[in-house]
Amino acid sequence: MTLLLGVDTGGTYTDAVLIRDEKEVIASAKSLTTRQDLAIGVGGAIQAVLEQSGVKPQDVSLAALSTTLATNALVEGQGGRVALIYIGFAESDLDRHGLKDALKGDPALVLAGGHTHAGSEAAPLDVAALEAFLRTEGPGVTGFAVAGVFATRNPAHEAEAARIIHELTGAPVTCSHQLSAKLNGPKRAVTAVLNARLIGMIDRLIGRAQDTLADMGIEAPMMVVRGDGALMSSEQARERPIETILSGPAASIVGARWMTGVDHALVSDIGGTTTDVALIKDGKPAIDPAGARVGEFRTMVEAVAMRTTGLGGDSQVHLQASGMQGGLFLGPRRVVPVSLIATDAPEVVHAALDEQLRATTVGEYDGRFVRAVPGVPVAGLSEREAGLLARIGMHVHPLGKILRTRMEQGSLNRLVDRGLVQVSGITPSDASHVLGRVDAWDREAAEKAMTLVARKRLGSGDMVAKDAETLAQMIIDQLTEQTALTLLESAFAEEAKDFGLPADQLARHVLMQKGLARHRGLLALDASVNVDVVGLGASAPSYYPAVGERLHCKMILPEHAGVANAIGAVVGRITMRRSGTVTAPSEGRFRVHLESGPEDFQSADEAMEALEAALTEEARGAAEAAGAEDIHVHTERDVRTAEVEGKDVFFEASLTVEASGRPRVAHD
Repeated sequence: MTLLLGVDTGGTYTDAVLIRDEKEVIASAKSLTTRQDLAIGVGGAIQAVLEQSGVKPQDVSLAALSTTLATNALVEGQGGRVALIYIGFAESDLDRHGLKDALKGDPALVLAGGHTHAGSEAAPLDVAALEAFLRTEGPGVTGFAVAGVFATRNPAHEAEAARIIHELTGAPVTCSHQLSAKLNGPKRAVTAVLNARLIGMIDRLIGRAQDTLADMGIEAPMMVVRGDGALMSSEQARERPIETILSGPAASIVGARWMTGVDHALVSDIGGTTTDVALIKDGKPAIDPAGARVGEFRTMVEAVAMRTTGLGGDSQVHLQASGMQGGLFLGPRRVVPVSLIATDAPEVVHAALDEQLRATTVGEYDGRFVRAVPGVPVAGLSEREAGLLARIGMHVHPLGKILRTRMEQGSLNRLVDRGLVQVSGITPSDASHVLGRVDAWDREAAEKAMTLVARKRLGSGDMVAKDAETLAQMIIDQLTEQTALTLLESAFAEEAKDFGLPADQLARHVLMQKGLARHRGLLALDASVNVDVVGLGASAPSYYPAVGERLHCKMILPEHAGVANAIGAVVGRITMRRSGTVTAPSEGRFRVHLESGPEDFQSADEAMEALEAALTEEARGAAEAAGAEDIHVHTERDVRTAEVEGKDVFFEASLTVEASGRPRVAHD
């Protein structure tokens, strides 16, 4: 008998499940995710499933972790301070593919060096400029990203820069060629920057999870879910945390298939921070050929083709109070629900809300609170940011008592981006408490905060809503509408036929909306989603029936929908892919581009065989290092030729080797 422990650390909850022999869920539990010390939430969820099932810690055969923390961090713009070393590119290339947005004002050095398309050195690496940059900008950087022009054809300059950085700073370094074998330097640089930004956060999560397992007496190996739904070792995840983006959502797709057996359906997973939508086709989730997209960033990470939006149970509620009609929208930033923060500091929260309710006018920051997150590195703060963080201290405060000037709002936003501070405000979770749909936290605090926000005035002079219940229903209705739009966008994006407009415009098109509303006039318009939708997430039973009605489709809500991520974490396989390229720099020469540098051969077949052997060794070695057994290897070749004087002449070939197997378990 094998007992598999799956754990998913989300923005709000940490879930745990125990599965017997990959067939039956024997226990499941939730615990609040504790940002200040992730081990508390992880330990609480694991302890609950062990007690519920009567399983002894030493009987657990395998532990696997999925997480939405990396995805959430990128959607919300959080993470450590990074620096980019950009080798051989022009300064203007920093504007391509959103690289400046990914840097978020962090330092970048455009450095002489790099290689040509054929892999030869284009210019010497400017070591002196790199060392000078590290002396001035290195302090306070939590991770470096290195991206060189044509580094996938010759990574020598990236490797040398990484060696110098590590020698002078000791900080972790991400090289772009290690994350993708594809061309497109600016896009590889974005991926490297995001990886460097996530390193500290994911390292702390995995380290604390491993400590928790050991402290509880669980000796089973621990795996981590990648963004494509496959498993890797915890050590591999620490080195390449970017591969854990969409880890939680990918695990939920695997879990949805395991629970329902659906062959063709949309899967929509609502969490605290994001809603993730993917298509299962022929029983498998599709891999995004363009690379994982999270929020505004398109990366070069292989991941499930998924649309991730900043919409969840804890999404910030934004009022549009300037117009005559008003309105509201949700996300993309997550805030701590007032009903939840009130369970941590009931005296502070209720005293502030009562005082604000007694006032004759509603203040700008009424109903909002702030607290610091201990344990996060604080290097690299400005004087104003450091002063604001010190003022917040270790307690919960009404936001209006902390912000003294408008300029401090920008400082607060940067502290939130760094994950150093959390802001609390009303959310769909609070709305669900007010409407009696949920009874997990402090309903009274949610009602007070909702009452305050409802009293705010629109441009017309009218209040936003007549009472807390009306505002709560408006928020739930808006959640339904935004979820429906997300599902429609995903459906249009996956449609085989081209409708001539982007998916987001099609979802909002007046004809689409009239069709959903079953318009009847001179025209009869009908529209619906023509596949089943599997609704996942703890709050799915509360929110998704209305979404199904809006889209006129069948909504499937599995029994264990609330812990689908944790289930998917332990029913996946270890899969390692390695890719490489063969080029023809001149007639009769066929060049293999390897980690150790370019190597030439006299025939294309000879070159491809050499590349396949090297990639197979790398992929199999990575799978074995991850703990795979019974490994199967599959190779795909994409050979491109050009017609010259009536003959097909070899131009370039790309090879991908995939090594896959089930993880070894501690006990059989």
